[in-house]
Amino acid sequence: MRTQIPALASLLVVAAVLCVLPFILSDYNIYLAAQVGVFFVAVLGLNILTGYTGQISIGHGAFMAIGGYTTAVMSRDHHTNLVVTMLMALAICFVVGLIVGLPALRFSGVYLALVTFALAVSIPFIPLQYSTFLGGVGGVTSSEEVSNLWIYVAAWTCSALGFVLAWLLLRGRLGRAFRAIRDSEIAAVASGVELPVYKTLAFGISAAYAGVAGSLFVLATNGFANPDEFGVFLSLELLIGAAIAGLGSLWGILAGAAFVGLLPQVSNSVPVIGHNQGRDVVFGAAVILVMLVLPDGFAGLVARLRRLARA
Repeated sequence: MRTQIPALASLLVVAAVLCVLPFILSDYNIYLAAQVGVFFVAVLGLNILTGYTGQISIGHGAFMAIGGYTTAVMSRDHHTNLVVTMLMALAICFVVGLIVGLPALRFSGVYLALVTFALAVSIPFIPLQYSTFLGGVGGVTSSEEVSNLWIYVAAWTCSALGFVLAWLLLRGRLGRAFRAIRDSEIAAVASGVELPVYKTLAFGISAAYAGVAGSLFVLATNGFANPDEFGVFLSLELLIGAAIAGLGSLWGILAGAAFVGLLPQVSNSVPVIGHNQGRDVVFGAAVILVMLVLPDGFAGLVARLRRLARA
């Protein structure tokens, strides 16, 4: 219990800061902070899959697209309450994640990454094929716009609920099964872990988080869902965020979310030749630098500091 006191104290400090921020930030900075909250949910879900079960996914941008389009379409066509659309996105993406997880059982490592990469490439083209319902290139706009403060509160409320839920799940039997699969599938089977059940469930849970993040992501862009927003680069950003956070740990998620949520905005202001190309160069250089300094992510840095403190 004594070892958990610093962690609980850190969570309380972070929660207090997040409660105070809306009163001291400008409207634009509230929007940026809300973006970090959106990525927090998405990176948290991806870390459950990749960090705790060892299944590499480069397709979580596709699940975000499903969640985002669910919110936009239900709001536009049926005027559904936005919070209800988030719950719908969660449920739909959970089911889709289970479906994707079934064929993924036959793959591992780089082959699984290629399967999920194909998902990330193909899903954004579906709105182009069904433009009557999904808007095609023009996208879909929800019938209700919300303020940046609303997005901030919604994003960080979902982040807090998602973090507590993940902590409760991963500290119990489910988490032990996930870690056993990650460390050795053969040993996990020998210990009585049913690989198909737990690996598929990990995909479903992770996709559900991504669906909620996609719903929030669309609301943060004035309720506008567009295929270009959910390209492969978004999936890569989430994987980068999970790596920087520290795979297999929940304590660095905020750092990973802040990195992928804020760095693109910061890199836009760096004076380099070519706006888009320059931004990508700065982003890539920052990723390389951080991974060289923190090979185990931010969570690894926290673990080293704890060991030093105890020593």
